[in-house]
Amino acid sequence: MNQPPPRSPAATLLVSGSLEAAYVASPHFLASHAALEVMERGGNAVDGAIAANAVQGVVAPDTCGIGGDLFALIHRPGDDKPLCLNASGRAGAGVSAEKLRQTYAEMPYRHPWTITSPGCVAGWAELATRHGAVPLSTSLGPAIELASNGFPVSPELAGSLIRLAEMIGGQSSAQALYPGGVAATAGESIRRPDLARTLAAIADFGPDAFYRGKVAGAIAAVTDGGLTVDDLAATTVDWVEPIGVDLFGLTGWTVPPNTQGYLTLAALWLFERLRPPTDPADPAYVHAAVEAYRAVAWERDDLVADPATAPMDPADLLAPARLAQRLANLSLESAASWPSPAPAPGGTAFLCTRDGTGLGVSLIQSNFAGIGAGISADGTGVFLQNRGGGFNLRDGHPNELMPGRRPLHTLAPTIWTRSQELRMMLGTRGGQYQPQLLIQLAAHLLYSDAPRALGQPLPRWQLDGWGPGATPVLKVEERTPTPVVAGLEARGQTVERVSDWNPGWGPMSVIGVDDGEAFASVDPRVSTSAALTR
Repeated sequence: MNQPPPRSPAATLLVSGSLEAAYVASPHFLASHAALEVMERGGNAVDGAIAANAVQGVVAPDTCGIGGDLFALIHRPGDDKPLCLNASGRAGAGVSAEKLRQTYAEMPYRHPWTITSPGCVAGWAELATRHGAVPLSTSLGPAIELASNGFPVSPELAGSLIRLAEMIGGQSSAQALYPGGVAATAGESIRRPDLARTLAAIADFGPDAFYRGKVAGAIAAVTDGGLTVDDLAATTVDWVEPIGVDLFGLTGWTVPPNTQGYLTLAALWLFERLRPPTDPADPAYVHAAVEAYRAVAWERDDLVADPATAPMDPADLLAPARLAQRLANLSLESAASWPSPAPAPGGTAFLCTRDGTGLGVSLIQSNFAGIGAGISADGTGVFLQNRGGGFNLRDGHPNELMPGRRPLHTLAPTIWTRSQELRMMLGTRGGQYQPQLLIQLAAHLLYSDAPRALGQPLPRWQLDGWGPGATPVLKVEERTPTPVVAGLEARGQTVERVSDWNPGWGPMSVIGVDDGEAFASVDPRVSTSAALTR
């Protein structure tokens, strides 16, 4: 087997131990350490998750940041279902689908009008106020310190900065990332003083320091009239009902639309009922997962929209009677024919925390296209999301770009429970491909006979979007065994081998409970990811 890329000495792939210990799994060791630090200072899992998220946005702005949105699932011991926070922003008062249709056939992917109101800071404040144990300022402390005093640039960030240089290099909020006008290199220590000031203001004065005043004015100024300062001041978050379904002897939970999380659970429901072999190296096992995903993915763009306009009740998305209709068309021996949504890339950070009381947080936060719209608010260090790229320009569609509307999201965190006890938290980055990745690791951990330690390193697959009359291409990591590829092709799959250890096919993070102990696991595909316990 080809070896994964070199890892940071501070990064740890798998830890396990007592249920009374604290655990964190995140895409960056500095974020994981921040979560543990805050929990040691009296914070709980909620405070630790905020700390990790804030640090991640400082040290890996190509994955997330306070210019983006947030979703979170919280398990409280004894609760029948998790709490669910939708902290996603809305389109501004100045956008117009009609005007964009004069220039564009489809919703542009990066454009000032794809900048929706960032929900992250409002989400942090709501989490800290309702369910945290320490003030928000305590949770933001590690991020402020790193932004002020410096942090080492990871190989992933160094590569991103080279790719992004033409788009963002000349912006004032990017100057710290390009010292002397040149992209920071791996191992170099850099500071982000403008972002440190913004975070410090939020710590001192709360979310109003972001949504009102200087920062809000700087955000509105770069949106070409799409967002106004009044839009930013009106930013709110919502506690919503999670959606769930029984799987593998557990109940899997996720966030309802306006995001695509239901696809993970719907596909796994089909996968389990196909009853494939339990060996991940059996082609029928891989085929079953691929087919289960394809059976539900094609409908996403017509069903996922702002809750106020979505055409289906969220609970009905996972109704067994509805899913059973898809099951009738699936076979372990051949590929079915379905339409599908077009591919959409994205940049995201998923992390999870669990404290010694059993409180668990499954949190995902994103600017969407890595650095987002490629537009920053001058002098603030804030890069702004392009979540509005999830809208469409189809007149009358429930996901049509419209002022005040939330767009289709790709974020798909999960929590898994049994008898009011937390059993697992799982999530990943990956844009449209998040459900595909989650299906694979959830099946490895909850269905297959593979050892837990092999769940993350097992070869992965990714199914590209396809349209009517086109043949879907199933991409597999190079080290996928030849008999698996041959078995997939014999079942009608078109298979293409691609390079191993693709960082874009993750990183996934997981915290679980198994055989009376807890464990945390992260992805070998990203050098900085770290699972920690203390």
